[in-house]
Amino acid sequence: MLGERINWWEQNRCAVNSCPLICHLPELKERPNYYSQKSQLPNIKEDLVLVKWSGELLDFNDVYSTILQDVCKRVEKTFEQDLKGNKHGKRSGKPRLKSKSRYRTMVFDGARNEWLKFCTINGRWLYLKLPKIGLVKVRTHRPLPSGFNLKQVSVTKKSDGWYISFILDDPSVPEFNPKEVVPTWDNSMGIDAVLNLDVYLATSEGESLPSLKPLHKNLDKLGRLQTKKNARKKGSRCRRKLAKKEGKLHQRLARSRQDFQYKTAHKLVRSGKKVFFHEALNLKGLTKRNAPKLDKEGNYLPNNQSAKSGLNKSWLDAAFGQFF
Repeated sequence: MLGERINWWEQNRCAVNSCPLICHLPELKERPNYYSQKSQLPNIKEDLVLVKWSGELLDFNDVYSTILQDVCKRVEKTFEQDLKGNKHGKRSGKPRLKSKSRYRTMVFDGARNEWLKFCTINGRWLYLKLPKIGLVKVRTHRPLPSGFNLKQVSVTKKSDGWYISFILDDPSVPEFNPKEVVPTWDNSMGIDAVLNLDVYLATSEGESLPSLKPLHKNLDKLGRLQTKKNARKKGSRCRRKLAKKEGKLHQRLARSRQDFQYKTAHKLVRSGKKVFFHEALNLKGLTKRNAPKLDKEGNYLPNNQSAKSGLNKSWLDAAFGQFF
């Protein structure tokens, strides 16, 4: 579907300053959109689909219909973001064709309460009947509220297993109307990002909060694992096992960083302040590579990028954008 959109874009455009005698536009075709591509799904299900590079035959009747429709939504959203940009007007670049390993989430839209079968006595386990898959035993992290309506189910594959997310609708929950808080000197606090030694934040109250640095502490372990993985043949079983270990390590670092940031934020909130002013950092500029330097003969000169690389890694390890 993405290839169809890219081909349409390339075949139905011409440079503004080109000569009409040389540049010839072919017969204009209708622009592919979400509905036109979604209408192709019934035809795809009629017969087996051949994957040319592997010779594998795929039967799309084994996939739930809303999962295939969600692919159309993703392509539509990605292509429109490339043309129009995000809310700030910044374009993310031309969409790329990705491998099947990059598709990690299946969205079951239009879920119903009948999909939830029953729970065990202690309420820790839940049985969910997914279309085209069957009965799945799910370990819940908290009990589901009573009086809800199940709207959507998302199944995501992560490094340490599969995760299921529910979107519930409860009409009895009142609408949340937060009260407007007017900042004053008494209910406000200023926060300054510190990237020095073991200090993470400095507040206007004169307090310094410590940092965690999860990537810095596990850098040697991660480097040994990546070196060992890169020495293996691409596509081999050993390389896949090492890649899975590397993914679990990255996941553990990300979770420890997020847990540290939540605890730090809770400590600031428990101080009684209502409004927090943080430093406006240009994080993208702070983690940018140094511009190359050239002499008169066109040879590259030292630009201190080796020292800047370590600083970039420290900024990314602190993840101030995620914390703020």
